[in-house]
Amino acid sequence: MPKTRRTFITTMVSGFTLAAGPLNAAAILTDTGGLEAGPVTIKVSDGRIPAYRARPKNRPHAPVILVIQEIFGVHEFIKDVCRRLAKQGYYAVAPALYARYGDPAKYDAAHIEGLISDIVSKVPDSEVMGDLDATVEFAKCEGGDATKLGITGFCWGGRIVWLYAVHNPQLKAGVAFYGPLRGQTNALHPQSAIALAPSIHAPILGNYGGKDLGIPVIDIVEMRQALQSGGNTKSRIDVFENSQHGFFADYRPSYNETDAKAAWASSLAWFAANGVN
Repeated sequence: MPKTRRTFITTMVSGFTLAAGPLNAAAILTDTGGLEAGPVTIKVSDGRIPAYRARPKNRPHAPVILVIQEIFGVHEFIKDVCRRLAKQGYYAVAPALYARYGDPAKYDAAHIEGLISDIVSKVPDSEVMGDLDATVEFAKCEGGDATKLGITGFCWGGRIVWLYAVHNPQLKAGVAFYGPLRGQTNALHPQSAIALAPSIHAPILGNYGGKDLGIPVIDIVEMRQALQSGGNTKSRIDVFENSQHGFFADYRPSYNETDAKAAWASSLAWFAANGVN
């Protein structure tokens, strides 16, 4: 899309997007006690994009973790993940990576395909990588310790974790929650995670559901093989056999509390063991 046609969204999604469907009663709400948390704007190559940032008040140089949105954008669940990480001592920031293309909050559950075609499919991988670099710089300017840089993402954002682990050699570690490993490629999205796997050098933990109908077991097998063949012996993919896609998303019917808690614990341990602490 030409820059002259881009309209940057200046506000964050309030609450949960309509497209996410009915709210699960198990949805977690993390308070802001001891935190500085709220919306910020980040200077990128062609303007400014909104983001949500949470950091502990008592740790001025906290390690930075980039939090990458689901297909539904930076809504309440993603903000809450930022707060959860901040409670663990991290500077967590989630940039709104669709900001140039539209507002995902305007789509309801019956129009998810429209959300994909109207917004999500138009977001170039290269632009996302640049926006994440800009987000790291923003965090550094706020005192975040980007020498201890991590990234985590969910669904659409899980794929971005794998891509950013190729793009930024300074990344210490990442955690990808059920991000697509294969898919249709095009000019805006030229390579899959599997194709890029041999170039991933940071240790990445993948959290995937054994009952995920959109990510077949063969993709996970091939991703493991591609990582191994590329010499990335530190990365690992855990498969939660009883879980569906979105098992960590506590606001959705797919939520599996037992597996979500286990994945969260292993994710925190993964960051700590790989220099993001």
